[in-house]
Amino acid sequence: MAEERAGSGGAGNVVLGVEEEFHLVDLDARCAVPRVPEMLDELAALDADAFAAELKPSIIETNSDPTSSLTDLRADLVRLRRMLSSLAEERGLGIVGAGSVPLVCGSPSDITPNPRYERMRDEYQMLVFEQQICGTQVHVDVPDRDTAVAVMQHSAPWLPVLLALSASSPFWDGEDTGYASSRTLAWHRWPTAGPPAPLRDAAEYDALIDDLVRSGTMSDPGMVYFDMRPSAHQKTVELRICDASPTVDGVVLIAGLARALTTHGVRAHQEGRPQPAYRPELLRAASWRAARSGVEGDLVDVPGRELVPPSRAVRMLLDHLRDDLEDAGDWDVVSDLALEALARGSSAARQRQRFARTGTFEGVVDMLVGETRGEPQVEIATPVPEVAAPVLLGAYHPPSYDEAVDTDGHVRPTYAWMVSALERIGPGGLLAHEKSRDAEQRARSMFFPQPDDPERLFPLDLIPRLITRQDWESLSAGLVQRARTLEALLQDLHGERAALADGILPRAALRWLPEPGDASSMIPAGTTRALISGLDVVCDGEGRWKVLEDNLRIPSGIAYAMADRRVVRSVLPELQAPEGVVDSDAGPLMLRDALLSCAPAAAGDEPSLVVLTEGPHDSAYFEHAMLAEEMGVPLLEPSGIRVTDDGTLTVAVTGRRIDVAYRRIDEEKLYAAPDADGRTLRDPLQAAVRENRFALLNTPGNGLVDDKAVYPYVRALTEFYLGEKALLDDVTTYSCAEPDQLEHVLAHLDTLVLKPVDGYGGAGIVIGRDASERELAEAAADLRANPASYVAQETIEISTHPTFTGVDLAPRVVDLRAFVVLGASPAVLPTPLTRVAPAGSLVVNSSRGGGSKDTWLLR
Repeated sequence: MAEERAGSGGAGNVVLGVEEEFHLVDLDARCAVPRVPEMLDELAALDADAFAAELKPSIIETNSDPTSSLTDLRADLVRLRRMLSSLAEERGLGIVGAGSVPLVCGSPSDITPNPRYERMRDEYQMLVFEQQICGTQVHVDVPDRDTAVAVMQHSAPWLPVLLALSASSPFWDGEDTGYASSRTLAWHRWPTAGPPAPLRDAAEYDALIDDLVRSGTMSDPGMVYFDMRPSAHQKTVELRICDASPTVDGVVLIAGLARALTTHGVRAHQEGRPQPAYRPELLRAASWRAARSGVEGDLVDVPGRELVPPSRAVRMLLDHLRDDLEDAGDWDVVSDLALEALARGSSAARQRQRFARTGTFEGVVDMLVGETRGEPQVEIATPVPEVAAPVLLGAYHPPSYDEAVDTDGHVRPTYAWMVSALERIGPGGLLAHEKSRDAEQRARSMFFPQPDDPERLFPLDLIPRLITRQDWESLSAGLVQRARTLEALLQDLHGERAALADGILPRAALRWLPEPGDASSMIPAGTTRALISGLDVVCDGEGRWKVLEDNLRIPSGIAYAMADRRVVRSVLPELQAPEGVVDSDAGPLMLRDALLSCAPAAAGDEPSLVVLTEGPHDSAYFEHAMLAEEMGVPLLEPSGIRVTDDGTLTVAVTGRRIDVAYRRIDEEKLYAAPDADGRTLRDPLQAAVRENRFALLNTPGNGLVDDKAVYPYVRALTEFYLGEKALLDDVTTYSCAEPDQLEHVLAHLDTLVLKPVDGYGGAGIVIGRDASERELAEAAADLRANPASYVAQETIEISTHPTFTGVDLAPRVVDLRAFVVLGASPAVLPTPLTRVAPAGSLVVNSSRGGGSKDTWLLR
């Protein structure tokens, strides 16, 4: 429990205190009610300094005792919440710590009787009416007000991350706002709200306040609503950017980070470091992005001036503050709470998940009341209602098994919440989201260039595909088993060739066999050859998973799957699966660990890794660049390598030795390319691999077993090598190199799918039932002339999935490319890529007009 980990607060720690704001809700109606005034006298009798009325009579503030210990702060927050909750419950009321509540009773014009609030109402009108919002404010001691102003400046670029962590106000007046923190939108409408002004000292700050008061912009100095501000009466700086938090853990996290930001800024000021200068527009944009996304979407790295995943933004903040957190004795508590917050998701996301599960805002309020009380959250089982979507699904008629809609036209239970949410958004809303999608993709350079369209965006349908935890667990076991089988086959064919000797695999299934001197024969014993495999699977007409294809050379799609997730969660935050979704951002770290596990022993404890790419003209360059960035390693073209006089491979610009290279370039192109000094890379690369000084992954020569002629024998090879029954089915396949099978294929060509054994990207495929007589005749002629160049597969009904057409949803064929890494612990990356065929087609490849979907692995 977090309580057991709370920091001890060593001597000399800086003192801090917290103001929490709570909504008062009627436990029957589940709406905020203006009944705070009737409780104030009793609260004052319990603790005269701890409670205060706010502008709205349904909101009350608590004030913790000043302390230097996060443990003591936690205890005091719990004490005040229990005191307030107990008194409220006597009246049939509850308290909610959240930026907003979905339902509000009473008039928007209600305010707490108070001359100051009445002046504000008369002056600001609608702004006052909208302030049905709650925040968390943290006060931290500083030496003086000049230091407080400096702290504001040093902290400004990091404040949006705190907002994202606290985001808890997705709903407003019975509607989903599309924001994680709608409170921020209402708050930032005040003329004096937002990022701290770029000021140098207290004198400039006071002059600004004086100007604002004299101009009539605000009625008193207390109306300075900067995201961080100096106190007018005490030697403290006050953090004001955050939403209120349902959980005490959330408040302790924000308080610990606020204190660390303050001590960091104090030290920077005392050491004479210049204040950072950032454009106010960029700071405001960063706050907007945090309010939009919470920790479910990308955030703005203000110093780096780029979008980054929330996990990276939080880790950057922790790294920035590590010394200050450790000095305060807070590192373990705050870092653990921050990582837990990332794993759990924002309160905004949890509220949307609860709404998706229950279908009511009352269910959301019940959850918030329970969290604010400190009750453990229990998963609730609710009956799935019958879902009607007459607009989006009115003309939805899947040809066979559909993953979202059954044969009677009923939405399957797993998809009920999503279809309801999409129907509320409607076609017009989805079209608007598509425009936002295109803008997001362009901003991320998410291109998949084609010869006739060099700036083609990677095709992405906004309707996510859902895979249940049970499905994914069983599928993952089968995928790992198949990858192990293919790796065993590669090792065998480069060794004793037992599968050939025992007749498990016919020699005719292989287009070649490794010879001494081949690049693949130079790989040291014990090297994992197919470290990363991309296995294509489909659901058949009965909803069973089947393997369609194996890719062991340079399988593509990991980064596109991640980018799909980031775009969808950015433009469609309204969609929150009740079960939660596995985070795809863990994929690159798993990939990096697997790659580094193959480093040669000579590399030592800190081996270096690079990603090798052909360059920007490669259609998958976006993926190469993204993976390199996510893994934190250099992205090199062959000319970025320098071979030293002793044959060491180095990064040309830094001179650092390269121990492992993740190859995303065809092996022959890599070998033929020159290094930074014009030296052809073939000999030095092969020598470094042969002498076990360098690992090139995936290894050369894997095309030996991933072409389609080997495919029919993989299930038998699983039993041969692993002694296990294959967990995944495959599609009935005929090897045209076998005369009897060739005759069967020729006789049934109009019902089969003909595939070149060495084809990829959907090229050369002939789908018999869709082919013309002329196309079938040409295919038969080529097949007779080159039988060993083809396999044929039975045509299976492949599952369909709802896809937005611009007007409604229509069923489209989908497959799934999953990525297995055979590192120290073989695993499937949480980054599967769903690919979507065009209307009337079975071919999903992007180069053939196919698209993609974000794939949600449900928790």
